[in-house]
Amino acid sequence: MVTATDNSFYPRRKLVMLPGPTNVPERILLAMARPMINHRGPEFHQLYEGILRKSKELFRTKEGEVVVISASGTGGVEAAALNVVRPGDKVVVPVFGEFGERMVEHVKRAGGSVVEVRAPYGTAPEPSEVESALKSSGAKALFVVYNDTSPGVTYRWLRDVSRAAKDVGAFVVVDAISVFGGDELPQDDWGIDMVVAGAQKCLSLPPGITLISVSRELKDYISRNPPSTTIYFDLSKYFEFNKKLEIPFTPAIPIFYALDESLNMVLEEGLDKRIERHRLAAGAYYSALEAAGLKPFVEPRVRSNVVIAVQYPPGVDDAVFRDLLDRKFGVVVAGGFGSLRGKIFRIGNMGDISPINITQTLLGIAGALSDLGVRVDASAMLAAARDYLKPLMS
Repeated sequence: MVTATDNSFYPRRKLVMLPGPTNVPERILLAMARPMINHRGPEFHQLYEGILRKSKELFRTKEGEVVVISASGTGGVEAAALNVVRPGDKVVVPVFGEFGERMVEHVKRAGGSVVEVRAPYGTAPEPSEVESALKSSGAKALFVVYNDTSPGVTYRWLRDVSRAAKDVGAFVVVDAISVFGGDELPQDDWGIDMVVAGAQKCLSLPPGITLISVSRELKDYISRNPPSTTIYFDLSKYFEFNKKLEIPFTPAIPIFYALDESLNMVLEEGLDKRIERHRLAAGAYYSALEAAGLKPFVEPRVRSNVVIAVQYPPGVDDAVFRDLLDRKFGVVVAGGFGSLRGKIFRIGNMGDISPINITQTLLGIAGALSDLGVRVDASAMLAAARDYLKPLMS
């Protein structure tokens, strides 16, 4: 039985290098300890005004309307599907990972007819294939998972297919949950109608909140045609309550405090510098792992900067490796799931990342593999990473 003084219930602090949730900086943890406030009062109005204003800078939108929902990223994607798709609507969905599969399911449950454009995991559909599907289907919308964490693939042609969708009059909806704040995504410039962003990824927040930015055109559509199958995720309600700087339903106030502090940290660093930091850190990982003879799972042109997927050497058991890495070296990484279970491990390169925890992660991987009989040259790993890490030390 766990008693009030039994500390065995609480895990020791580790380096969490998952593709979410991620390490949460002390500033954000402390922000969550602020006093509870009235979510219909002036303190919340001030807090929410700042969140809306600052988050628009991250979405890089002037015209978009941002709403914040107390839900996981999956809730944000469900909200997207329910608010955009109506029964019988044709929707094009590129599928190159498990979250693309989930996107298909979201659209189907909203009543949509899905036109799938598939590619093997570790690759992604060519933009010409997506453009062809848009032109031939008469699609109402294009739904894209910008960064699918299951294989570690970023869809590098998002701008191109977004423009192709606009050419045929289709809305563009992007699941950017795992990549928002960690890679390039200028909503207005790329012509994206809806961006769904997550908390526990590149923003370094605890789980439990999602941000959605909606273009003026799509906002007008949703306001005129609110969904009939949901109350909590009806975005038209959030648009109305935004006018008085409130949320239609009780918000997770401590995580709103955390979000405000996270946005402050991103803007203090500078969004461009933050994106470059993620790019350099990813380069360090890929170079170091290849120097050690380990093979990234994803082809180079679509490799993610925020999730590093690595194939296991022959004979290495996924569960044994990750347990050893956790227990002995204090580093937590993710395995594969779905069809990739047991074949790859995945490193989250998100949010509060630095040369120190990158180095600790690499040395932990080298140590765990060496303990399992795989010869790994840790010195070669660090030497290969050095050129990428140098700019992050200044």
